[in-house]
Amino acid sequence: MQVTLETAEGLLRRLSVTVPAAQVDEAVEKRLKDLSRRVRMDGFRPGKAPMLVVRQRYGEQARDEVVGDLIQRTYVDAITQNQLRPAGGPSITEVDMIVGEGLRYVAEIEVYPDITLADLSTLEVEPPKAEILKADVEAMIGNLRKQRATFEAVDREAADGDRVIVDFKGSIDGELFDGGSATDMPIELGKGQLLKDFEGPIIGMKAGETKTIEVTFPDDYHADHLQGKTASFEVTVKKVEQTVLPEIDDEFCLAFGVKDGGAETLEAEVRKNMERELATATKRRVKQQVMDGLLAAHEGIAMPKALVVEEAERVREQFSQQMRGAKADQLPLNIFEPEAERRVRLGMLVAELVRSEGLKVDAARVDALLDEIASSYEDPTEVKVFYKSRPDLMRNLEALAAEDMVVDHVLSRAKVTDVSMRFDEVVKPQEG
Repeated sequence: MQVTLETAEGLLRRLSVTVPAAQVDEAVEKRLKDLSRRVRMDGFRPGKAPMLVVRQRYGEQARDEVVGDLIQRTYVDAITQNQLRPAGGPSITEVDMIVGEGLRYVAEIEVYPDITLADLSTLEVEPPKAEILKADVEAMIGNLRKQRATFEAVDREAADGDRVIVDFKGSIDGELFDGGSATDMPIELGKGQLLKDFEGPIIGMKAGETKTIEVTFPDDYHADHLQGKTASFEVTVKKVEQTVLPEIDDEFCLAFGVKDGGAETLEAEVRKNMERELATATKRRVKQQVMDGLLAAHEGIAMPKALVVEEAERVREQFSQQMRGAKADQLPLNIFEPEAERRVRLGMLVAELVRSEGLKVDAARVDALLDEIASSYEDPTEVKVFYKSRPDLMRNLEALAAEDMVVDHVLSRAKVTDVSMRFDEVVKPQEG
């Protein structure tokens, strides 16, 4: 077999492969012998037809059939011979099979780039350090109380934190508009459920009072027909209700799974959950910093287009699932390419660090990850059994374990400076 390697634009490589006629003839002959044992030919018992007759009738068919097998087999030999690392499958072109001259074809492939890793000691990572204070636990329990709050009617002006039941009719230039009217609508004041122009003037109103409120809709309002317009709402408050928080008694504790020990046990359980949440959020933030740092230090890496397209399709599918069945496949793929490029570049960097530093994912790390995931479920054992029955889920776990291992490796070399933060600052969702 003769192979000529040509470097094309970027990461594209072109392999011109020539398979000798003798190798082609050998493959064809093998295929014909296999056919002779299976085909039925008039005048001959199965498997007894002379090879000359079989060759005359099926010779051309056998040559056509062996082309695919030969290309597949010799392509693997060609990339191995030239020490190439393909990023995706080949594009086979210029296939030419001539009796007596052998097989010729061209395989175009994209390869992974050669990556020169930056000096990891130049990376700066600032892990958040936070303590869970008693006030944090009390605030969390306060949120639990708010989740189970009730409302009772009061005879006074509505205040921030109250719930009001209202009727309203909205009009623009004297004409009612779609979506501008409601009856017996509950509004919890201060939660930002409605525009400030609408909600603000309701504070101070009493049950039975009616007021006309002027509201100007933002230019980016979700309803196109209302953007930038001013509407008049006739609002009638039918009821003002104050929030009533439940007492932290046995019944309240039982609602959150605490059967014995009352408030003291509930507080301990809440603190335990907060500690788990803090550990998870801290790990997530550190990992984000490390990955962002790696990306920033390797901005010039060329990326195989095939991998970016493949990942963009995956991102689009994930978007569709998040949007609960939205027809994301109708959206242009290039919308998802920036995120796909980020993932591809990061994947290559992680793989190169694992390879160049000889890092190996051990079973203990994967098991620890699985324990962490399973601990948030009611029956951790059942979750573990389910994961271990799914090879695809276990591969995902191994990939996450490899990323965690890379994070640990980078932290061992980077400039690490702890930053003091509050609990709520660490666990709040990060933007971007």
